[in-house]
Amino acid sequence: MKISENWLREWVNPQASTQQIAERLVMGGLELEVEPAVAELASKVVVGRIVSIAPHPNADKLRVCQVDAGHAGMPTIVCGAANARAGLLAPVALPGAKLPGGIEIKVGELRGVESQGMLCSAKELGLAEKSEGLMELDNDARPGMPIEQYLDLKDQILHLELTPNRGDCLSVQGLAREIAALYGLQLTRPRIKPAVVVRESRFAVEIENLGDTANFAGRVIEGLNPKARTPDWMRERLRRSGIRAIHPLVDITNYVMIELGQPMHAYDADKLKGTVRARRAKAGERVTLLNDAEIELTPTDLVIADDNGPLGLAGAMGGAASAVSGTTTRVFFESACFNALAVAGVGRRHRLSSDALYRFERGVDPELQRAALERASELAIQICGGEAGPITHSGRTQPELIQVGLRQARLNQLLGHDIPAREVEALLARLGIGVVQTEVGAWRAKVPSWRPDLRIEPDLIEEVARLYGYDRIPAKAYAARLPVSRPSETQRSVTRVKDLLVARGWQEIVTLAFAEQKLQQALAPEVQPIPLDNPLADTHAYMRGTLWSGLVSAWLHNRARQIPRVRLFESGVVFSEENGQVVERSRLAGLAAGPVASRQWGQAARPVDFYDIKSDVEALLASSAGECRFEAATHPALHPGQTAKVLLDGAAAGWIGRVHPRVAKTLDLPEQPIVFDLDWSLLGRAPMPRLQALSEFPSSRRDLSLKVPVAVSAQALCDAVRDSAGAELQRVNVFDVYRGTELGVHDKSVSLELIFQDASRTLTVEEVDSFVAEISKQLQEKLGAAIRV
Repeated sequence: MKISENWLREWVNPQASTQQIAERLVMGGLELEVEPAVAELASKVVVGRIVSIAPHPNADKLRVCQVDAGHAGMPTIVCGAANARAGLLAPVALPGAKLPGGIEIKVGELRGVESQGMLCSAKELGLAEKSEGLMELDNDARPGMPIEQYLDLKDQILHLELTPNRGDCLSVQGLAREIAALYGLQLTRPRIKPAVVVRESRFAVEIENLGDTANFAGRVIEGLNPKARTPDWMRERLRRSGIRAIHPLVDITNYVMIELGQPMHAYDADKLKGTVRARRAKAGERVTLLNDAEIELTPTDLVIADDNGPLGLAGAMGGAASAVSGTTTRVFFESACFNALAVAGVGRRHRLSSDALYRFERGVDPELQRAALERASELAIQICGGEAGPITHSGRTQPELIQVGLRQARLNQLLGHDIPAREVEALLARLGIGVVQTEVGAWRAKVPSWRPDLRIEPDLIEEVARLYGYDRIPAKAYAARLPVSRPSETQRSVTRVKDLLVARGWQEIVTLAFAEQKLQQALAPEVQPIPLDNPLADTHAYMRGTLWSGLVSAWLHNRARQIPRVRLFESGVVFSEENGQVVERSRLAGLAAGPVASRQWGQAARPVDFYDIKSDVEALLASSAGECRFEAATHPALHPGQTAKVLLDGAAAGWIGRVHPRVAKTLDLPEQPIVFDLDWSLLGRAPMPRLQALSEFPSSRRDLSLKVPVAVSAQALCDAVRDSAGAELQRVNVFDVYRGTELGVHDKSVSLELIFQDASRTLTVEEVDSFVAEISKQLQEKLGAAIRV
């Protein structure tokens, strides 16, 4: 937001320079920059009046003007502007004048006629980026008056970047109130003269829901002069506020918004019918806005409507059908207070932005509507003439009174500095906060209507600190009691899990929680995609349903930069829609592609395979609670022959596998990487540590080579071995799998390593042989396994 310093000093005028005021505001928590009203002031430019005008004898598009520049004699100036006419008041650059951009005006000859200066446009004076024709001035401008004096160009602009909670400072009144509080000064409020009600013309106003609209007021003014022009002083103040002059009535509403902080709207009263209402839109309703965009409204949109239908989006933008124009003689001014939540999101939903919406989303004073309406009426009658009707109003007569408790002990504790009670009361009074002492060292504070951000005790403490001055609070060394963290032994730290993966050669990445629709549907077709209302780009149009989308994008980015071998993992949240609700789940996922190891002399190059990544996942799950198992399964995004479901104590914990060839073709992937995806809610559990004595006696090892049907998995063999053996079996490992022509196409060979050990004695050979014999017998009966000789 931009505000003129000269305008601001009409409300409050501290004895301080512009830079000092800016520094004080910054120390008070408002971020701003100071810039000149005009980048470069012109010299020797005065107000001039065209006394007479005649065609140029040698050029059809040029005319010869006699100009009254306020001194003896009338310079002759050749001009080609289309709006040049007798009686027009415009800026005149006299010989010797210097315009922005280094242009120097001299006496010259144009097509045989001497020109003794130049009539100027707003662009030539640095007051506009573009302009058509001469800059027209008001009739009260005095010829010969320096233009910087007439337009008050010696000014500075305060360019504020406010945080969302300080909507009260989005006006001259609000910022002046803040400066007055910081300097301890009284505010000089311009007196608003209520309009004399002459006409009975009115429109009834209604509010459908007080939760959406706290106040809604309006007034009709009739007999307006349609040829009225926005005065120069208002045009210039609007320009310095970053607003372009459009139409006197529109300019008045913008002026009141900048001055008081109340957004308003002007309707052509002849285009309204019946009662004007603030209500929610109905499904299927449409409206064409002032920017000529036709939008379809939804029941979440708050609109202003009459008996014919919607007139515009409440708090955002009016409609084209009811807009004022050059023929408007009756206007209906609307002044309302819309709830911030009721209008929040409408800009993103319909891709709109406006000064009014910017303010309503941050909160508007619910007591300001009538005062703003009277101010707009006063300006309209002053500029356009006309007679006012009565104000019609709907909503709360009194805003909700907010009271917040404040304790001096708590204030001193949070600030680390003792501030006397009298000073606390005085500082809060500067902000319009009335305090009543409830007990010694405690107050009940009444928050003014223009400060919706003050709702809890720390808010008031912050206000006291701002006005007291952060620089006055001494820096101290404080002793803090920091209790030692006691993490649960049954929970695994995500940091430890990440460290384990890093130690095994993986690299962590962090990606955006958004995904491209094509990528999302290919990698997680079972997840209902959640579209974003206002995506950053087409490639980030949906909330991610799987971490694989970010991993695949990062892998392709690295591969395109000649990094063929990648091991990437990410921990984060994925999103899905279930029963109309968005559900978030924490996952840990990884992607591996390229060779299994970097190129070296001691190992032949080979691409990474399923079992390489399976070993990393097993290591990851080794210290988790529960037994880890891998079962062959199918996943729509993974290769049907190289996919396994990960189970922890029988519960589904995730997936591991190679990307499906169909998915690789759809996404145009250069190869099929290996991916895994694990549920962090299960992965984060750890078993309770238990002590177990180490056996002092030696173990015994036996190897079994078994011929089994191809359909029998190694996991089934290991499970059958454990079921058949007693407590003496400590470990069973698969150390070889073989297929060959001598075994046929229906059988395979699996070699198992069996480790037996007893904690109380050394097992005999006969005992171990009997264990192996029993295991062999059970394997033959259950799985059809035969010992290979």
